[in-house]
Amino acid sequence: QNGIPVPTFAAAVAYYDSYRAAVLPANLIQAQRDYFGAHTYKRIDKEGVFHTEWLD
Repeated sequence: QNGIPVPTFAAAVAYYDSYRAAVLPANLIQAQRDYFGAHTYKRIDKEGVFHTEWLD
């Protein structure tokens, strides 16, 4: 009745959640960058940067 679409409200809540979260789920993005461009990625359980040979 108020004219606020649910997808808009859900996007706003997700945007707010991303700002208040201490750790974001960016591991998928890091994995894709490493797979396609031999970039490295960081892990939260170990120090340092890592690279995986994905097709071996």
